[in-house]
Amino acid sequence: MTRSDRPFEAFAGEIRGLSETRAHVADATRRPEREAVATLLEAATLGPEAAARVRANARALVEALREKRRGGGVEALIHEYALSSQEGVALMCLAEALLRVPDDETRDALIRDKLAAGDWLAHVGHSPSLFVNAATWGLVVSGKLAATNSERGLAAALARLIARGGEPLIRKGVDLAMRMMGEQFVSGRTIDEAIANARAREARGYRHSYDMLGEAAVGAQDARRYYDAYAHAIAAIGRASAGRGIYDGPGISIKLSALHPRYCRAQRARVTGELLPRLLELVLLAREADIGLNIDAEEADRLEISLELLEAVCEDPRLRGWNGVGFVVQAYSKRCPAVIAHLIALARRTRRRLMVRLVKGAYWDSEIKRAQVDGMEDFPVFTRKAHTDLCFIACARSLLAAPDAIYPQFATHNAQTLASIVELAGEPFRDRQYEFQCLHGMGEPLYDEVIAPDGLARPCRIYAPVGTHETLLAYLVRRLLENGANTSFVNRINDASIAIDTLIADPADEVRASASPGAPHPAIALPRALFGAARVNSGGIDLASERELARLAGELLDASAGAGLVAEARAAGAGAAVAPAATPTSASAPASAPLCQRIVNPADHDDVVGSVVVASDAQIEAALARAAAAAPRWSATPAAQRARLLERAADLLQQRMPALIGLVVREAGKSIPNAVGEVREAVDFLRYYAHRLRVDPRDGQASGLGALACISPWNFPLAIFTGQVAAALAAGNAVLAKPAEQTPLVAALAVDTLLRAGIADDVVQLLPGGAEVGAALVA
Repeated sequence: MTRSDRPFEAFAGEIRGLSETRAHVADATRRPEREAVATLLEAATLGPEAAARVRANARALVEALREKRRGGGVEALIHEYALSSQEGVALMCLAEALLRVPDDETRDALIRDKLAAGDWLAHVGHSPSLFVNAATWGLVVSGKLAATNSERGLAAALARLIARGGEPLIRKGVDLAMRMMGEQFVSGRTIDEAIANARAREARGYRHSYDMLGEAAVGAQDARRYYDAYAHAIAAIGRASAGRGIYDGPGISIKLSALHPRYCRAQRARVTGELLPRLLELVLLAREADIGLNIDAEEADRLEISLELLEAVCEDPRLRGWNGVGFVVQAYSKRCPAVIAHLIALARRTRRRLMVRLVKGAYWDSEIKRAQVDGMEDFPVFTRKAHTDLCFIACARSLLAAPDAIYPQFATHNAQTLASIVELAGEPFRDRQYEFQCLHGMGEPLYDEVIAPDGLARPCRIYAPVGTHETLLAYLVRRLLENGANTSFVNRINDASIAIDTLIADPADEVRASASPGAPHPAIALPRALFGAARVNSGGIDLASERELARLAGELLDASAGAGLVAEARAAGAGAAVAPAATPTSASAPASAPLCQRIVNPADHDDVVGSVVVASDAQIEAALARAAAAAPRWSATPAAQRARLLERAADLLQQRMPALIGLVVREAGKSIPNAVGEVREAVDFLRYYAHRLRVDPRDGQASGLGALACISPWNFPLAIFTGQVAAALAAGNAVLAKPAEQTPLVAALAVDTLLRAGIADDVVQLLPGGAEVGAALVA
């Protein structure tokens, strides 16, 4: 076997490292939502007597919460500025963007844009919360100053104020309002301050898990800074714990993306060689301090590699016999039950008790949009909140059923979910059986009822973010999105118009009562249907899935195992032929002889991809004549028929994706993700122009200019090449396609696809070569 025969052998070999213990996790990604929900219904359904007890407990919790609703806090803020209001959206946009703006002038413009149109004054005094009203006044000041300086009363006074203070005053006012919100979400600016602030809550019975705020590292410096922050926090938390241990004392939560700037499946070797040692160092520090360490959940495309890292941690002999390792699982993920099963098996295999924090999930909107943009087969998450709630309860049952392997930590602010957990766990409560968790600044009103000795008397751990105002915003935005949605319990608990029976509805009953149980939300377009009736979205490949990668690796091997491609212009038409690569000829060969050049992989010159026969002057002249003769016939072809041919070519291109990916990688030197994008963009171009013909046939009726030359660059050898050819064909032109001299094989396969779709070989012709071919066409 030569390198040129098997250019993807190393890639395939690395993929074969798929751990079979995680195979079912990978497979669960592809399950349709209806099928996933159907398997959860039985596990999440309680008997009549148990369901009655859950309703009674949930009702008591909601009534107690509504009795003390006047306490305000962040729940009141979220209710006052719901994301369904113009002001809520403006506040969200501002919070997310303000600290990303590098200069004061642009910050001022952003503030004016987002605040001027808001009716902030309508919110003053609307909430009983001092915090909400104080924040609102800050926004009124900023909004009024940004909007006008001519209104009476307050507006006139504020106008005089801005005359003295100028726009920086607005900026300061908004900054102050944002800081007020931030202080409600973070437990302290430093770990020492957070620990000090937590003492009062600990005296009431709360535990804490501290999270050092910050997003994914973008460079080595970031990763080092986050590592140092975690190490310092572990030492400080260990001192504060004073020997209370992993269950009764405080712990820490860490994000793996903060520890390495390339934390993704594509960089598996670097993650294993660089990130894993850092993670193990932190876990060993946590063991020495005897505090629990939880690996936080992140985006779905990082799940499988995070499980791989967790396995390595659990199998490390230095951690044998210590139960302080924790992992966070998101119930909105369709893979959640499979992950839970994997964690139970892993814990038993490594003879430990894993801490597992079950959460609803905080990246739902981005998971939906990413799946649509990437052309995935389906979403990795549920599209209905009832399905997520159902999954949470079903997975809670699994966790509670494995007390030897799992210490469950249930993170929820939903009274019905909480009451369901209490019922599933049974009575009496046993020490260290399980615990609840809540977010700092948001869950205490509910959990004050839970931890009280005369209440449920269950332990609760507060997830306590630590950081400065500058590190808060991304976290703040996630919390506002998560809890500001109109389906959120935190949002709805403060709305007296919502009946208690609605708030405590059983998700299993809700699913069964729906018109189509388990069906995805109809208002959320599946990735394939992203463009509605207009056109089908191109399909992508989940390059974070071990199963998908294994399949792709096999297809790439098959596609590269045959003889090299030959790109040439032929009298019978242009296209690609799979045949033994022609023998290269030198540039000094007789003018009558075709110039054949070898095409090699720019990343590996030993990998001969194929060869190209440069179009001769005679071939160019013949192609021009054929195109000129074909153009009137093609222009007269009905627009609907042209659209059908372009759509057929798009479907064929989609089917040939593995071969095209392999060719783009080998000939153009692109990465596999970029090659996937190339193919998808080419497919989208074909379908887009076909759609234009169907929407307005005049776009392609009697508008052809004749024979057009399409000369494409090397940097997008398939996407731009196909895009301009498709546009010219749609408009009724015959096409002479001249690809970049570096990438003729990709172009040859694209033209071959057009011909296979039924487009005549005199309507689209390939003329490979360099500057001399381009010059002849332009002339």
